[in-house]
Amino acid sequence: MIRRLLTLVSALCVLAAPARAKDELVLAMTQTPGSMNPVISSMLAKSLIANMTARPLTAYDADWKLVCLVCTQLPTLQNGKARLVDLPDGRKGMEIDVELRDMRWGDGTPVTARDVAFTLEVGKHPLSGVTSSEGYRRVIKLDVHDERRFTMTIDRVTFDYNSLGLTLLPAHVEKPIFDANPAEYRNRTAYDTTPTNPALAFGPYRIVELVAGSRIALEQNPTWTGQKPFFKRIVVKIIESTAALEANLLSGNVDYVLGELGLSLDQAISFEKRHKDRYNVIYKPALIYEHIDVNLDNRLLADRRVRQALLLAIDRRAISEKLFDGKQPIAHGSISTLDPMFSPAARQYDYDPAAARKLLDDAGFATQRNGVRQNAAGERLSIELATTAGNRVRELVAQVIQSQLRQVGVDVRIKAEPPRIFFEAMNRRTFGALGMYAWVQRPEGVPRSSLHSKEIPSAQNGFSGQNYPGYANPEMDAALDAAERELDEGKRRVLFAEIQRLAADDLPVLPLFFRVDPFVVPKPLKGVVPTGTLNSSTLWIEQWRWEN
Repeated sequence: MIRRLLTLVSALCVLAAPARAKDELVLAMTQTPGSMNPVISSMLAKSLIANMTARPLTAYDADWKLVCLVCTQLPTLQNGKARLVDLPDGRKGMEIDVELRDMRWGDGTPVTARDVAFTLEVGKHPLSGVTSSEGYRRVIKLDVHDERRFTMTIDRVTFDYNSLGLTLLPAHVEKPIFDANPAEYRNRTAYDTTPTNPALAFGPYRIVELVAGSRIALEQNPTWTGQKPFFKRIVVKIIESTAALEANLLSGNVDYVLGELGLSLDQAISFEKRHKDRYNVIYKPALIYEHIDVNLDNRLLADRRVRQALLLAIDRRAISEKLFDGKQPIAHGSISTLDPMFSPAARQYDYDPAAARKLLDDAGFATQRNGVRQNAAGERLSIELATTAGNRVRELVAQVIQSQLRQVGVDVRIKAEPPRIFFEAMNRRTFGALGMYAWVQRPEGVPRSSLHSKEIPSAQNGFSGQNYPGYANPEMDAALDAAERELDEGKRRVLFAEIQRLAADDLPVLPLFFRVDPFVVPKPLKGVVPTGTLNSSTLWIEQWRWEN
């Protein structure tokens, strides 16, 4: 009897005890990051990890409001932290005062203006291999007042002067590597050679294990000065098949699949019907632009009538209805209808295969042999469509596009590659003809890096820039430059309309959809807030928690 009573008391004590906190959160995403260096490569997979280990100076929150993350106060013209100034060459520029928060790298070294100066040095170097050097080159002067206070002088007046998306590099670690050989820096950065070095992180977490193509493990960064994160350890598994992602989620091998780079929309719709008792599914309209870049060096695609015909021959509305339950809106250009700068006046291409055939005839591809058009020189209109492997829906979209273009006499060969290889080919501009992927954008962002002629990556500029098509139009350059400099919102809206008109006429990029990202969140996981912009939900990872 005594033994039974003791057993009963023990059981009651277990029942009465509070639930043990979940120390480890297992995440998953579909792509392997390329370089982990925050200023090299533009892969979303890298950003999702980097946002847990570091922070940009400013970011757009879930309400699309610009906020300080590493600075103490957002500089504005109104509060005097930003000012218009006269430059020595007679032009107008701006001075921006910034004070850094008290933050420390993982080895205890303070984050200082020295890191700012070094990051700008890397960004400005023509051979460093940064994603886009334009923003760095605009900073023509850096006045350091003390370790945490500095003033940047930029070479022009811009409406988005205080959108300081700069993510800092640790000068005490990276500068010796950079100084030794700037041209080889992108291949020798400590972020890739010794990614578990704690001195590379000043965010709430630091990387403790990185197995390429398999997993990345992070643990709490003891030097983090912000809100203490709830999870002691986070493991991010790389599962490139979206079908396997769902299986791992349901089996419990994964707690949560990152909404920005996880389950496809059709999967989430089906998943919600079957498992809504265990998961909250959030469909977040996003500034994520699914599109096809056209390599304008390919002479088969040099005539814009051919590019216009390709878009007219793709039934994007039917694809959205059948594959995405109508939830994914058609894109008419890189500016979303959700963006205040969207213009409905630019040309829009409805599905019209008859018009597509006429344009191809007019462009010189009037004869067909075995169902494929060819020009007077006998060149077949046969092109390659490259995209990322592992994303089942994207591969299915590619197959539908292949079938639809075949109906107008265009032969399309699909090439699905691992994301890292695909984006390397895009950046080096070695893709054959078409490249299908997505840009993640910010509100009211001028699409300079993808449309300005100075942003065409090449060996001469260290493959900096994101104008992968190689598009060069003086009118577009002028509109982009003017839009950035225009402080008056009404006048800026006119310039944005011109940018959208030119892009729709020239079509260096074939617009497809604006993605709606599905966030399939297990009900115990709290604090995950989708943003719909390039500043992903993991920027606020310290607010995530598990409540049984």
